[in-house]
Amino acid sequence: MFGLLLNFCLFTYVRGQQNPAYDIVVAADGSGNFTTIQAAVNSTNSVNATIYIKKGIYQEKLVIPIEKSGIHFIGEDLVGSVITNGDYTGKPIPGSENATFGTSTSYTVWVQSPDVRFENLTIENSAGRVGQAVALLVDGDRFRANNCRLLGNQDTLYAKDKASRQYYSDCYIEGTTDYIFGNSTVIFDNCVIHSKMNRSFITAASTTLEQQYGLVFRRCNLTAEANVTSMYLGRPWRPYAATIFANSWLGAHIIPAGWSIWSGNNNHETARYAEYNNTGPGAGTAGRVSWSRQLNDTEGAELVPSVIFGANSIFGADWDPTTTGGKQ
Repeated sequence: MFGLLLNFCLFTYVRGQQNPAYDIVVAADGSGNFTTIQAAVNSTNSVNATIYIKKGIYQEKLVIPIEKSGIHFIGEDLVGSVITNGDYTGKPIPGSENATFGTSTSYTVWVQSPDVRFENLTIENSAGRVGQAVALLVDGDRFRANNCRLLGNQDTLYAKDKASRQYYSDCYIEGTTDYIFGNSTVIFDNCVIHSKMNRSFITAASTTLEQQYGLVFRRCNLTAEANVTSMYLGRPWRPYAATIFANSWLGAHIIPAGWSIWSGNNNHETARYAEYNNTGPGAGTAGRVSWSRQLNDTEGAELVPSVIFGANSIFGADWDPTTTGGKQ
């Protein structure tokens, strides 16, 4: 009798400790606390909650509102834990007579709050090649994504606010046109940047003049579909667009000129486009446009999170996601 009671107590204890590291479990099959990620987000009142997302396809238009700070989303499986939606610019908004989605409203996931972290997840815009269709839109500060996949075509990742610092490490990001864009200060560390269409553009920065850095790629691999043989590193969406590729491998699909103008304006005349110590068949500098440049060793040594994300007139405090756990 004592043995049966002990076994029952142990069983009850283990059941209660299934996921001791997670505050909330989301499971599409009903085996968690919620079946949708949005319901899990809406339910938590605690700062720095951890939400575990079990394998499944989550057809959602997910918003992490500004008051839900510090949420850490962890997927059970990189390929199997998928957040997906198919809105795009020009698509009619359900329930409205004439309104349509725009670029900023076509997102699958919108992160408004600070200190949010995604890990081991896939975020997808499934609309196809129909124009602007954002998978991930981030305007919260101190955002981190580690070991994530961002899937889409045009405008896959929208880094939207100049007061937002974002850090992507060991991620896979794909697209066709301007698929990494915006005016945030962003570091991509050891990421795969995969192009899916010829004669198009990886980045479209809209950095402001007061920002020292915009989009910074470090130790990334620039790859492409087998039939993609010509791709620009970027074009300047706004006059002071800032983009740097450093210590990265550039595939043969990168056009010798490297960078493109934005047709119809002179943004390239004040754009801040640079490279440093890149390798690969697309890294040759002889044919680069005259309005881009190669950084010197002193400038290259400053391409670290503590400098790029350091306190200034825009950012109120230092932030180094590689040494502080990502918290202010």
